[in-house]
Amino acid sequence: MLRLLLASWLVGLAASAVTTPTAKWQTLSGKAPRVVARGGFSGIVPDSSQLAYELAMSSSVKDVILYCNLQMTKDGIGMCQYDITLDNSTDIQGFYPKGQKTYTLNGEQVRGYFSVDFTSEQLFNVSLVQNVFSRPSIFDGVFPLYMLEDLLSLKPPGLWINVESNTFFKQHKQDVTPYIIEGASIIKANYISSPEIGFLKSLNGKLGKAKTKLVLKFLSQDSIEPTTGKSYSTILQDLKSIKAYASGILVPKDYIWPVNKGYLELSTSLVKEAHALGLEVFTSGFGNDLQMSYNFSYDPTAEYLKFVDNANFSVDGVLTDFPITASESIACLAHTQGNRKQAKALVISHNGASGIYPGSTDLAYQQAVSDGTDVIDCSVQMTKDGVAFCLDSIDLTGGTNAVTAFMDRSKAVPEIQQDAGVFSFDLSWTEIQSLKSQMQNPGAKSNLLRNPAANNQGKLMTLVQFLDFAKNSSVSGILINIENAPYLASKKGLDIVKSVSDALTNASFDKQTEKQVFIQSDDTAVLSAFKTNASYKRVLMIKEQISTIPVPSVTEIKQYADAVSINRFSVTKRTGFFLSGFTDVAQTLKKANLTLFIHVLRNEFIAIPYDYFSDPIVEIDTYINPLEADGIVTEFPSTASRYLRSPCVNPKANLEYTIVTSTPGQLVQAAGPGALPPAEAPAPILDPADVVDPPLPPVVAVADQSPPAPGPATPTPAKSGQPANAAGILLCLMMVVFSFVQLRG
Repeated sequence: MLRLLLASWLVGLAASAVTTPTAKWQTLSGKAPRVVARGGFSGIVPDSSQLAYELAMSSSVKDVILYCNLQMTKDGIGMCQYDITLDNSTDIQGFYPKGQKTYTLNGEQVRGYFSVDFTSEQLFNVSLVQNVFSRPSIFDGVFPLYMLEDLLSLKPPGLWINVESNTFFKQHKQDVTPYIIEGASIIKANYISSPEIGFLKSLNGKLGKAKTKLVLKFLSQDSIEPTTGKSYSTILQDLKSIKAYASGILVPKDYIWPVNKGYLELSTSLVKEAHALGLEVFTSGFGNDLQMSYNFSYDPTAEYLKFVDNANFSVDGVLTDFPITASESIACLAHTQGNRKQAKALVISHNGASGIYPGSTDLAYQQAVSDGTDVIDCSVQMTKDGVAFCLDSIDLTGGTNAVTAFMDRSKAVPEIQQDAGVFSFDLSWTEIQSLKSQMQNPGAKSNLLRNPAANNQGKLMTLVQFLDFAKNSSVSGILINIENAPYLASKKGLDIVKSVSDALTNASFDKQTEKQVFIQSDDTAVLSAFKTNASYKRVLMIKEQISTIPVPSVTEIKQYADAVSINRFSVTKRTGFFLSGFTDVAQTLKKANLTLFIHVLRNEFIAIPYDYFSDPIVEIDTYINPLEADGIVTEFPSTASRYLRSPCVNPKANLEYTIVTSTPGQLVQAAGPGALPPAEAPAPILDPADVVDPPLPPVVAVADQSPPAPGPATPTPAKSGQPANAAGILLCLMMVVFSFVQLRG
C-alpha cells in the first residue's frame, strides 16, 4: 500500500533538469553547479528514508546527487543514516531500552545508540523519525532504516557517500576502506567525502576504473583533523597539499560568505584559489528552515544565487536538505536578472517592501520599486488635522514607537479594535512625523527577526508624497487601501474618501492612463464612491478566511468591484500546517471574470505550509499555476519578481526542468496512522449579507458631535501624590512592556 501511495504521489512530481541554455557558469567545469540532496529530501521527510530519496529524485534536476552519510552495522552492512548515533533520528529506544553505550568520539565521550552495536537484523524493525523539531513529524515510524544497497536499487542519477569517522569504525572492526574498495564496481559513487585525511589517502588510487572523486570535508575552522592533528583553518591555508589525495573540498557556507551579527561580510577568496589549483568547491549548510543572513530576507533562493550566480565565482555544488529549492535556483532563477517578466501576474507590495524596511516608509517604497514591484500600495490613514498619509494600520503602536512617545494618548476604540492603541486621528501630522518607524516582526516568537539594522529608519509619507513618488517611478500602478471610513466620518469629522479622491485628482491620476489605479476597501460603500471614475479599478478586500463564495455573493460583489483580494488560506483546505486540497474560491471568482489578488505573502518558513516545502517560490507558483491569480500581495516583492522573470513560470514551456507545482493533499497521504492533527473546521461561507455594507454616514464636524456621557466624579488625589489617572498610566506602562517583549522576540 505504501509503495502505491508513493508511486501515485511521485508521478505528479516527475521533473528533469538543466540550466538555461545560454547560461555561463564560473564553476571549475563550466557546467551548472551540482545539487546534492543530503539524506534525500530531508527537509520534509525523515533523513535517509526511501521517501526522502525518491522525492529528491522526482522534484530536482535530473542529475541530482543523493547523499548517504554511511554508517556500519555490527555485521558489516552499510547504512545511510543522519548521525553516528541513532538516538534522535530513529525509534530504537523503544526496541532496546538498555542499548545505549558510551564511546570516545573525536576525543569526547558520547553516549547513545551506535550502529556498530547492532546487526542489520536487529535493526530491521527500527523506524526513522524526524530529527529536526521545526520539521513535520507525521512520517515518524513509517519508514525503516535504509541500507546502502536499498539506495543503489533506486539507480540514483548520482551518489555521494560521506564517511564521517572511519577512525571510530576501525576501532570497532568495521573499517570502511575495504568495504568501499571491494564494492566499488557495484557502488559506483560519484563522490566520496570525509573529514579524515587518512581515510581519503587510503582510497586514493585504489578505486580502479570507478570514476569516483574524493572530497575533503571541512568541519568548523577550530576543529581538529584526526590524521594530522591540525585545525581545519590551518589545513585551509595549504590547499595545494589537498590536491595530492582529493579532487575537491566540501566547506560550510561561512567559509565562503562569512556572517557577522546576522549580516554578510565580504566573500573570501577560497573558491577562486581552489579553482586555480584545480579543486572543486562544494558548500554545505543549506536548508529553507535554517537560520540565514538577514541579507537574504528569508528567501532561500537568494542565498543559493549568492553562491552560484555572482559576478566573481560559482561553487561547484551545494549540499542541501531541500533539493527542490536548489534545483529551481540553479535551473530557473540564475542568470535572469535582466529578464523581462514572463507572466502577466502583478507583484503588489504590502506597505512597500515591508519585509526589508519599516512598512510604508520612503525606504520601503524605494526598495519595492528597485525589486521590480508592479504595483505599490498605500493604506491611507488620517491625522486629527486632516492629513492623509500611508501606514498599514490606524493604530500607530505596531509600526512606530507611538506606544512610548505618546502613551498618554492610548485608549480603547471598540468600533475599530478590541485592544487599546494610539490612533492616527488623535495626533497631528507634525506629531506623527516625530515618530520612529519600526520593523514589524511577525516571526519574533520563533526568533526570526527582519533586518534589525533598519529599525528606526525611513520616513512616513503623506498620500500626496506617495502619489508624487509613484508618478515618477517605474511602477505600472498604485493601490490605495481605505478602511474605517464610517467611523472617521461620523466620529472624527474626517472624510477619508474625499481626501483620497482629491489627492488622486490633483495628481492627475484620474485622467492619465500610464499607471493603473486600484481602489481597495473592505467596505462596498467606499468602493461605490469611486464608481464614477471608470479608469479606477475597485478591489474588494476580504480579510477573513472563507471556504466558498456562493453565486449570489459573487453577483453582489460584481455590483461594487472589478477585483477581489482574498486571504491566501481561503484557496486551500488545511489540516494543521498541512494542506488537504483546494477550495473553489479562486475558481469561482475567476469564472465570474473577476480579477483575483491573493494576500499577504511572507518569506519566513513558519508562514509557509509544509506542502510548499518551506519555499516561498513554490507557494507563489501554486497561486499563479494552477490557480491563475492575477496578482499577489507580498511583503517581499523581490522574491515574486525573481520568480516572474524566470522562464520556469510558464508550465507549458518546453523546458528540461520546471518548478514543481505543489498539489495540496500529497504529503498527508504518506503520513503515519494517527499522526495528523484533526482537520480544521471549514471556514465561514461568504454570504451575500456579508458583502454589502450600509451607505457611508455624512461627515459630522467634531464640534457638532454630541458631548460624551458624563463620567464618574473626579476622585480626590491620593495623599501619596499619585495622579488620578493611575489606571490609564498603568495601561500605558503595560503596553510599553508588551512592546519591549515583542521587540526582544
